[in-house]
Amino acid sequence: MLINRKNIITLLDILAKKLYRPLRSNEMKIQYKFDKDIEPSYSRDVENDLNYDVSQFLDIIWNVNSPDDFTENFYATLASVVSCSKMLSLLPLYRNKTLFYTILVETTCACITLSSLFTEFRKGKLTYRAWLPYDYYSSTVVFCLTYAHQLISLTAGSLVNVACDSLICGLLLHICCQMEILECRLSEVSGDHNTLRDCVRHHDNIFKYAMRLNSEFRMTIAMQFAVSTMVVCSNLYQMTKITSFSEILPLLLYMSCMLTQIFIYCWYGNEVKLKSTQLLHSIFAIDWLTFDGSLKKNLLIIMNRTLIPIEFTSAYVLSMNIDSFVGILKTSYSAYNLLKQVQTT
Repeated sequence: MLINRKNIITLLDILAKKLYRPLRSNEMKIQYKFDKDIEPSYSRDVENDLNYDVSQFLDIIWNVNSPDDFTENFYATLASVVSCSKMLSLLPLYRNKTLFYTILVETTCACITLSSLFTEFRKGKLTYRAWLPYDYYSSTVVFCLTYAHQLISLTAGSLVNVACDSLICGLLLHICCQMEILECRLSEVSGDHNTLRDCVRHHDNIFKYAMRLNSEFRMTIAMQFAVSTMVVCSNLYQMTKITSFSEILPLLLYMSCMLTQIFIYCWYGNEVKLKSTQLLHSIFAIDWLTFDGSLKKNLLIIMNRTLIPIEFTSAYVLSMNIDSFVGILKTSYSAYNLLKQVQTT
């Protein structure tokens, strides 16, 4: 993440360019819908009010009939938008997918901490075996500081993982958002050459953006997949040897975190693939029979490009989709069976 910091900032700045920005009220609604999957969700009534007010606000700007009508409606709608925005800023954060993921991860960290306090700490052992350049058994203070350092590092490391996973999945969702905005723009072409030309450019840039995003995070995702697979395998093996509930509960929660981590990558990667192929059906839904030859050729450019879906891969080998998630589970279970056979022999 630190090495790719500048590239990540560039990826975020690209989404702010004119070609990617929502231009109409219906496009802003699409953007807002996907933002709710990335950012916190709020009260449903206030959400609907804000959606309506923003739409009215934009329609007033884009459909000006007279200066007097514009002034009167502008200030009334603007006041309503500001009012709803203030209410949103005061509401607590609920139903956030990232928040749920964070709660799961930090609950696991808390469970590991409590389990370690009741077992290893009482026996005078560290939570994790470690080589240190000093004798941490020399005094109680040194041991306690070393013990606290391990637990703090555990929590900090878990938060870094949540941040990395949320960032990548959020960028994947933005690609889905851009595909849906493109569908909306295509449905409004109605014989306009300039609009369709912009749609072709937009579609091409979405593909380039996806390829760049995949190249930046390909190895990161591959490492996550590899480590998660090994963790799932080792956890299964460890759980077969543990009998007490206090020791098996942290492993169960840790297993849930690893499976969730793999699943969200595969789920959102699969969503991007489905959205990129769905565009072909959206093109057939528009009234393309009334278009002239030039417009039809431009539509064919998009359709031919859509035949090869946007597919994210890890290390050029494993695709990020639901089938890959099932494959990883099967691989972990096969490795677990191999470990058991080796143990019995």
